[in-house]
Amino acid sequence: MATKNRIKAKGKKSSTTVTPKAEATPQTEGPRPARFKRSPASATDAPARAAKLSALEAAVRLLGETGQAMNCQEMIAAMAAKGYWTSPGGKTPSATLYTSILKELTTKGKESRFVKVDRGHFALRGARA
Repeated sequence: MATKNRIKAKGKKSSTTVTPKAEATPQTEGPRPARFKRSPASATDAPARAAKLSALEAAVRLLGETGQAMNCQEMIAAMAAKGYWTSPGGKTPSATLYTSILKELTTKGKESRFVKVDRGHFALRGARA
């Protein structure tokens, strides 16, 4: 048990502490078997899976293919139609995408992938429409 039992010795003013010994758990001696070890080479040998696109990455892909400026509601509908990205159940995915694009514009500035063409309309920086 993890609790300690304290027992005072009779007739003595000083107290002594007696701790019960824990039961010995069986331990395997030596290193763990090889099946439990993970080698760094085996992690890289696995075939690469197609990663799910984020909403921003899907917007970049969509705007690159269309070559025209779109608002966020149009982008969300087109991304869902092409199967690039679907909302995981949020109520306002277009507002989330709009905020993400604006955040990238403010944080990265000229390095941003997007450019604001008109009120609520965005395009890729290289392909202005």
